[in-house]
Amino acid sequence: MTPSQAPADRYAVFGNPVAHSKSPRIHALFAAQTGQDMSYDALLAPIDGFAKAVVAFIAAGGRGANITVPFKEDAFQLATELTERARAAGAVNTLSFGQGAIRGDNTDGAGLVRDIVINLGFPIHDRRVLLLGAGGAARGVAPPLLGESPRALVIANRSEDKALRLAASFPGTTGCGFAALSGQDFDLVINATSAGLTDSTLPIDDAVFAPGCLAYDMVYGRQTPFMAQARAAGATAADGLGMLVEQAAEAFFVWRGIRPETGPVLSQLRQE
Repeated sequence: MTPSQAPADRYAVFGNPVAHSKSPRIHALFAAQTGQDMSYDALLAPIDGFAKAVVAFIAAGGRGANITVPFKEDAFQLATELTERARAAGAVNTLSFGQGAIRGDNTDGAGLVRDIVINLGFPIHDRRVLLLGAGGAARGVAPPLLGESPRALVIANRSEDKALRLAASFPGTTGCGFAALSGQDFDLVINATSAGLTDSTLPIDDAVFAPGCLAYDMVYGRQTPFMAQARAAGATAADGLGMLVEQAAEAFFVWRGIRPETGPVLSQLRQE
């Protein structure tokens, strides 16, 4: 093999399930746009064999990986080095391999904020923000949301105790159960629950959507009951495809040192 025929740098996304992932398509578009010689695959890891699958990928020359459900906490444990945003999130969605280290990062929150502020043109600064859910998705995005200096950040969950525990991790936030939202309204409402994946409705009143509200569902590729409720209440609703593309662009930057243009890729995915 001549130097000009050297194999492309290998990347992948690990998940279970993972066949549905749009990440290979997104990174292929990024690579073509920026002239990077790289491959990117979707790899199914056994539920009880995530670490072994990643180690095998590294041994085969893997340079980095994205991590999706249900392995983000496993990736956090596997990493030998963690970025500050990964520590804050308690989860890892981006791994980098080199010099014997496994470096864990979390680009989800940066992707969400960039989609809302840049792509959707909705400043978070001095706005009242409601974050629905208190699981890993909410934990991952709370620190970057706080970094935008909202007037308030309220975390609401079916289990009030879980919301209170998460809020206690992030000074400047308030936790409550869904019932406690009565009488409150918000400029930005973010659904970080999995309700959209099962077409479930959330026990929230239409009144939580203030005039001019942006309602953002992290689920993408479908019109969720949350989005339908928000639109019926007069809010603007957005899905999470932009977050997916933006978190991928942040991971691409971590790996390659180049920040791709996300607008053309997002437009392409919407068309497809």
